[in-house]
Order: sequence, then C-alpha cells, then structure tokens
Amino acid sequence: MAPAALAEPYKIVGFGDSLMAGYGLDAGQSFPEKLEKALRDKGHDVVIAGAGVSGDTTSGGLSRLDWSIPDGTQLVILELGANDMLRGIAPEITEKNLDAILARLKERNIAVLLAGMRAAPSLGQDYQLAFDAIYPRLAEKYGVPLYPFFLEGVAADPALLLEDGMHPNAAGVDRMVENALPSVEQALAGLPGKAETDANQ
Repeated sequence: MAPAALAEPYKIVGFGDSLMAGYGLDAGQSFPEKLEKALRDKGHDVVIAGAGVSGDTTSGGLSRLDWSIPDGTQLVILELGANDMLRGIAPEITEKNLDAILARLKERNIAVLLAGMRAAPSLGQDYQLAFDAIYPRLAEKYGVPLYPFFLEGVAADPALLLEDGMHPNAAGVDRMVENALPSVEQALAGLPGKAETDANQ
C-alpha cells in the first residue's frame, strides 16, 4: 500500500451562518456537504464539518470559535458578516470580530480561506464601502486567501434562491460550490504536507 493511502483525510471546517448551515434545505444539500462531495469527486481526500449557525453574527462566531473548530482541523472556510450587515452593525465592530477570529486561528496554526460578503445597496454607499472593504483588508493583513463574495452568481438570481430571496436553494448551493471550488483547491494545495502527499501518490 502506498504511503499516501495511509494518510489521514484533510480536515476542513465550514464556519459561518445560515449560508453555511444550509438554512431551509434538505439533509445533504448544504454547502459543506456538497463541497466535500465535489472535492472527493476530484480526488481530494477531505472531510468537511459544517459549523454554520443560522442567525450568527461575527460576535456569535467569535464566542463559539474554539469549541466549533476541533483540534486537528487543517483548513477553515470562514464565512461570517452577512447578519452583521443585515442588522446594520457598525463595520468596525464586524472587522474587529473577524480580526480576532483570524488571529485566534493563526495562533492555532489553522489555515483559513476567507469568504467575503457584500453589503446590500439599500444600506447606503458609506456603509457599503466600509463593509465591503473589511474582507480584502483582513485577507491582506493575515496573508490568507480571499474568496471575494460567497454568494457570487447567486445573490441576484431568483431561480437560485429560496422564496425569502436571501438564502440559496439547492441549485444555488451547487452554483456556490462550483464557483468556490478553484479557491478551495488552491487553499488545499497550500496546506503543509499536501505537496509531499501528492508526490507520493
């Protein structure tokens, strides 16, 4: 048996809110579940745990961070901020919380793919500019890859959303997985030991 076959699967956690939790969807339809399948179909040995809590803000995420991300996790897909935005929470508070989450994960030597969010235009241009700038700034500060907009290609398409017009339906999640896949694969390729494992296959 080749050494690579004995390697443990890469442990990923999808950490976020209802967009990560699969709000309104049947079992097996959430983003972490579909992403795991898509990665496995492409030959990646991964296990993805869903740690999404509907309604979670960045404050909520920060308070549950350590018990939601088990030891041994190698990559976190960090997706929070949409509920802060919907509640009109000051962008500097959102940034402070995300900064603390990223600092803690760095301290624990866990790689992060930061999934960005964008503010609704209805909140006004000043809020939109301040909020949208959070994610690129933090990605640069911590040297982590940024997937600019988690709902890319889905947010404005009623055919890909539930009746509430905010959450993706099953087809919407498929689109999100398809769009995010290259960024996730890139993040996986950067994990320690990944190159050596691939070389042994």
